[in-house]
Amino acid sequence: MAGFLKRLFGGGAPPIDYDRAKDLAAHPDSKIRSDLARRADIRPEILYFLAEDSDPVVRRSVAANDSAPPQANLLLAADCDDSVRGDLAAKIARLAPGLSAHDQDRLRRLTFEALEIVARDQVPRIRQILSEALKDVANAPPEVIRRLARDAELVVAGPILRFSPVLTDEDLLEIIGAGPIPGALAAISRRAGINTQVCDAIAATDDTEAIAVLLGNPLAQIREETLDRLVHRAADIEAWHRPFVERPKLPARVAQRLARFVAADLLRTLAERDDLEPETASLVAQAVEKRIAEAAAASPEAKAADRSKAERNEAEARALALRDSGQLTETTIDTALASGDLSFVTAALILLAHLPAKSVTKVIDTQSAKGIIAVTWKAGLSAGLALQLQTRLLRLPAARVIPPNGGDFPLTIREMEWQLEFFGATE
Repeated sequence: MAGFLKRLFGGGAPPIDYDRAKDLAAHPDSKIRSDLARRADIRPEILYFLAEDSDPVVRRSVAANDSAPPQANLLLAADCDDSVRGDLAAKIARLAPGLSAHDQDRLRRLTFEALEIVARDQVPRIRQILSEALKDVANAPPEVIRRLARDAELVVAGPILRFSPVLTDEDLLEIIGAGPIPGALAAISRRAGINTQVCDAIAATDDTEAIAVLLGNPLAQIREETLDRLVHRAADIEAWHRPFVERPKLPARVAQRLARFVAADLLRTLAERDDLEPETASLVAQAVEKRIAEAAAASPEAKAADRSKAERNEAEARALALRDSGQLTETTIDTALASGDLSFVTAALILLAHLPAKSVTKVIDTQSAKGIIAVTWKAGLSAGLALQLQTRLLRLPAARVIPPNGGDFPLTIREMEWQLEFFGATE
């Protein structure tokens, strides 16, 4: 048998004539049928016939054969055997560039249909094979790429989100805004040369892992304003510290703030950077010396208290500067609230309401919904912001939140005045 196969399919053998191929396609030995299905010189109708063979090994040979007609590919895309569909996925990905659902050529449209079926395959491994093969193909069909990018499995969506040049910035922003599967934002954050708009969208999420990856991506085009917002959230997110310190370029404000809370080894890395302005480098060096000297003696509790105090002082200074320039508005507070800059929000409420800091702090510490409503009213802000303050500043569960009453404050003026008196906030 081996000698027969060698003579029949060996290198340099002349093409098999049509009648002989038909006979071999019906041969009882599946090995002969499989070897026939691998040949590139077989007529399309013979390969189509073999695509319906009872032996999956034969069908796999057809699935992997670039000469198989589109009709056979379409048939095999729905094959009951996973290995057949896997081989087809690997092959059809090579045929994918330039395909379109609107192609005028009927055979190319059939190939596109087979590709779409594979992209919807119920087995993640099949879709993964297609994703891995198409991830860096510049002219892969956009419809298929967008489907794979939104796949429910990260092993499928991840390679496309990270590498595919077919995805536009609009595609990426739409995926980010739709609340994608865990790990999807981190995959996007690893893309080369992410533009500022996409960086801003990722930075505005609560996905700390994705933001850590974004900060660690030297090609990510993160705006200075975005870095400034992130560093105000970074003190308690250790995973951000190293990628922050090791970014190719650090604005002065960001470097100075990092020096207040990063660990000793990162402090040294920060101090050794050669891209800082002399004044900034001097301030960072001073902060490094002070932090290292205090590290041995200070307890964890004392360090946390000092850091909290420094954050409050810095937040108060920012709020005061904005108030003096007429820019301490509800929009400014709402933006800070959305970015998690709660020290600034507290400082802004104290300044606008003209209330003692200890009274406003007591309202926040006791999570008093009525108290924060009264403080918001006193500050001349809206009932809508009072609702946001209850959920984001006080972190109240929905059952304890007091919503506005038709757009107005849900308490009477007398009730709000009483709340201020109760918390010792009378002028």
